[in-house]
Amino acid sequence: MVKGMYGVSILVDEINAILGESLNTYLKEQTFRILGEPLPVEKEDNSIDWKTQKEFDFEYKIGFVDSVNVALDNTTKGTKYSIQVDEKLVNETIENLKSQYGNSTNPEVSEANDNIYGDLKATEGEFTKTLSLPTSKLSKKLAAKFIGLSKDAVVEFQAKDVKKDEWSEAFGLTDEEAAEASGAFTFEVKNINRTEAAELNQEFFDKIFGPETVASEEEFTAKVKETLQDSYNRESKVFTDEELKKVLVAKANLDLPEAFLKEWLLKANQGKVSEADVENEYPLYANQLTWSLISNQIAKDNSIQAEHEDVIEKTKEMVREQFASSGLGSQLEASMDMFVDNYLKGNEGQNYMNMLTSVQNEKVLAFVQEKIDLTEKTISIDEFKELLEK
Repeated sequence: MVKGMYGVSILVDEINAILGESLNTYLKEQTFRILGEPLPVEKEDNSIDWKTQKEFDFEYKIGFVDSVNVALDNTTKGTKYSIQVDEKLVNETIENLKSQYGNSTNPEVSEANDNIYGDLKATEGEFTKTLSLPTSKLSKKLAAKFIGLSKDAVVEFQAKDVKKDEWSEAFGLTDEEAAEASGAFTFEVKNINRTEAAELNQEFFDKIFGPETVASEEEFTAKVKETLQDSYNRESKVFTDEELKKVLVAKANLDLPEAFLKEWLLKANQGKVSEADVENEYPLYANQLTWSLISNQIAKDNSIQAEHEDVIEKTKEMVREQFASSGLGSQLEASMDMFVDNYLKGNEGQNYMNMLTSVQNEKVLAFVQEKIDLTEKTISIDEFKELLEK
């Protein structure tokens, strides 16, 4: 009996699969947008008589949206951000590079801004941690305790003298460890590390940008600024695009079939996610789905299409960015076709499809910016960071 029921169950699944494919084909020919895949309605009773019954009714749930319309005119407003690299950031970057590529020494006595390697211990309890302490990340008052020390010296201080951020940024404590930090602490010095800033000479220039790229301090400074500006141009573009997506998603105001989509996500992932997972991730999924519907509709209405050549060029740009600081410029270009081919074939071809979608989205967003009421706004690095925190 169990075997028979199992066989019937398999047969029903096969029929549902066949009918589902036919239904999918039909639905794709319709004008409304189908979401996910049709879901067979499971009957609570076993009312089908497979021996005598000649006609069968199979019910399916489908999810769809009637239409996708976004007004691409001056009623839709957006902002195009441009981040301006200033002299302060350039100077800070150069100082960081000089420190990063400087010579490391181990002096006998500590000075301001040294890194001190040693053991942090709580006076009461069993807490202990070995770490490298960057004294530059401490407050002036606390950092002063770490000046003039030699190996085996012991510093004593109170937890109340340590600012909240210093526990993580300087001492490297986890949030849990920092929350429990109280009372007196000691720090025993095991070693002192000091980095002497690199000189602005040809050797240093070549390390940063490669041989014969810049030949003077003025050219180096200009190159640093250019590199920073290129980087922030990419960041501002990404930020602008994401903000425009939010505007268009809000403008479209699509009424998605939430209950259906949650059920479909649960079944489509075949036990890999729980109902709680679907509930938590649904808002992000719904937002991405809405943008995908909008992007595809705009592309369809305006004959915007991602070409194979576009995918190749975008992939090349991605590879160049990833290897920008490797110093492998000529070697990279010589092997570029191989890198691109291997990447696009990866993940069973999904990398190609992802890149194709990315190219289409970029073309759609560029088209949108030409049609809507777009305000261009130049902002500083600090203003950009404030926007990111909102």
